[in-house]
Amino acid sequence: MSTINLDGDLLPADSHFLNHQNRGLRYGDALFETIRYTGAELLFWEDHYFRLMSSMRRLRMEIPMSFTMEFLEEEIRKGLQADGVATQPARIRLTVFRKEGGRYTPEDRGIRYIVEHEPLSKAAYELETGDNRADLYKDYYLHADELTGLKHSNKIVHVLAGIYTRENDMQTCFLLNHNKSVAEALDGNIFLVRGKEIKTPPLADGALDGILRKQLLKLGATDSEYQWVEASISPFELQQADELFATNVIRGIRPITAYRKATYGHEVAERVLNELNQQIAGQES
Repeated sequence: MSTINLDGDLLPADSHFLNHQNRGLRYGDALFETIRYTGAELLFWEDHYFRLMSSMRRLRMEIPMSFTMEFLEEEIRKGLQADGVATQPARIRLTVFRKEGGRYTPEDRGIRYIVEHEPLSKAAYELETGDNRADLYKDYYLHADELTGLKHSNKIVHVLAGIYTRENDMQTCFLLNHNKSVAEALDGNIFLVRGKEIKTPPLADGALDGILRKQLLKLGATDSEYQWVEASISPFELQQADELFATNVIRGIRPITAYRKATYGHEVAERVLNELNQQIAGQES
């Protein structure tokens, strides 16, 4: 049985520790980071940490003086070490939620945190080339604002989109903002390849401020073959694309294989993933 870290205390994962007044449960008053652990390093840890700090400030959470990058890394490693899996790849979830009390207006802006982990099969990213058919989710829309781009725990549109995807025998779907532009995919940021251009929606369109998105845009800044741009994507453009792929820090790059009558390859996605893995290997060596 795995171990969780609640405010620095290690508990069995099946412990009944959740208070019924938990503000994350009651109001979605919580943030989370999902982090890939290689078996040695927390991948892109600095980017995760600063995104979390920025998000906590935007949600007016009181950040403890102890919440340094070194402290949180040690808290993450505690559970891995306790379970004897500190040398094995893992998916980490760090959840920060405001302390109990109050209704919509909190009585206390202080925070609590939970760290969880579960195993991953591989330390390095591998291209997923299996069936990944997509549809367009149009029942509800994401708002194109700064809050939408945060990793907060109110993801009801994504939940409903996931149910829609499963009911329609798809593997993923595209989420639209209220301007009817594509904001992201169900499982991460979306990148569209057409000709020699690779495009991803800007954060202003409601796209998640994804960690892997940031890494790929850095790679794209020095790409001599393709022009990488942040620009709005209309649903019409999806069928005109040469390739589509979704990104997140756990799964890496996942090519879209089909959308409506269009089918796509994964040559560019594979090239980009190889460059990403080379960059990661260089940072770890």
